[in-house]
Amino acid sequence: MNFDHRDPGTPEAQWISSARWQGLAEFDASGIEQLIVVSAHPDDETLGAAGLMRRVSAAGGQVQLVLATDGEGSHPESPTRSAAELRSWRASELEQAIELIAPGTPIRRLGLRDGALKHETVALRAGIVEALAPGGGKTVIAATWRGDGHGDHRVVGEVCADIASAHRLSLVEYPIWLWHWSSPEDSRMPWTTLRTVMLSTEERDVKRRAIAAHESQVAPLSDADGDEAILHPHFLEHFDRPMEAYVVTKPDDDATLTREFFDDFYAGKTDPWGFETRWYEQRKRALTMASLPRERFANALELGCSIGVLSAELAPRCDALLATEIAPQPLEIARQRLAQFPHVSLRQVATAEEWPEGMFDLIVLSEVGYYFDVDALDRVLSRAAASLTLGGVLVACHWRHEVKDYPLSGDEVHERLNALGSLERLVHHVEEDFLLEVFSPRPARSVARRTGLL
Repeated sequence: MNFDHRDPGTPEAQWISSARWQGLAEFDASGIEQLIVVSAHPDDETLGAAGLMRRVSAAGGQVQLVLATDGEGSHPESPTRSAAELRSWRASELEQAIELIAPGTPIRRLGLRDGALKHETVALRAGIVEALAPGGGKTVIAATWRGDGHGDHRVVGEVCADIASAHRLSLVEYPIWLWHWSSPEDSRMPWTTLRTVMLSTEERDVKRRAIAAHESQVAPLSDADGDEAILHPHFLEHFDRPMEAYVVTKPDDDATLTREFFDDFYAGKTDPWGFETRWYEQRKRALTMASLPRERFANALELGCSIGVLSAELAPRCDALLATEIAPQPLEIARQRLAQFPHVSLRQVATAEEWPEGMFDLIVLSEVGYYFDVDALDRVLSRAAASLTLGGVLVACHWRHEVKDYPLSGDEVHERLNALGSLERLVHHVEEDFLLEVFSPRPARSVARRTGLL
């Protein structure tokens, strides 16, 4: 991709008026505990990710900036400023900008060669990996986009994509020069993987002031030829939008499915699984309900309630029911369905990272365990076992046929369940299509013994 930053580029009015923005899902920035922002040059992060950085920092998350180069090559023909002077100047500008965006953010300056990152990939990779905090909770890497048309931006994006895949981390990439050389109808536009972060008035104001702090890039160094502003006013209009845009890469097949996966799956659908219409689903629910070894439960938890069809059958048998779901659209349908049950609570939760407080005498994992990778599933199962009352039960039911997008199979989920030493299996129902099992902490008593038949 060849472009000249001095060209007028695509007007922002053409971008912002495009109908292609309508219907784009918003990137869920909630719960990010560690945000690693990687930029090729000082100001990339401010232009592309200042709003996201501000939001994570304000919410108490840890933000780190990994700066690949010092940007000393921004004005190679300047008659007034040397590369060393530009390096020092731009470092000072970056510190001012970051202090506005996310005060206290550490800046890891790698000092690699501006314009030559394709020769510096080993050092770049090492510097990014060192920034990763072990056990840092929900971690997201934000990097310049691989398709941005700038060599250094491409290298940063490629290296970050490899690291995110190897460490099973979320990756978002922010375009910079794409808005200059491309257009809404360009076939190279990544509309299908683009997600937005809508910015508040405060976040937009902070971003404006942070961009202005990069004076060496937004204003001429002098009136001399070679000292022209790199980022002209028309170009900067792209970064005064009410939202930021990120290219979100689909996670690896063996990684836990994200909210974005389910947002896409439920988009425009009210019952994609056929819970309300398929007799297969009706029969499976009847078997699940019949497998419960008690007539009534005091405090129940259902993970992955979807549109609340099973929840509606559980509700009459529980004094209190908490039903969780990762995606907002099915949860809204469930909320309407369950409105008649005031003792049912609905909560949007990613249970691999968050776990509801309290103890439960019924936990239901119906068609949800195979959405996790092995590590995440083990965390969920361990937390479930620890949250069961002594006489509580855990019910698990899963489809047994292969689904390409799922990290695990139903049989693998139940193998991990049976490997838990703290639970004893009460029910074991196997069919070609699904596996249904019920567990309880030791010592477990049969229904006949508990009801006085034996």
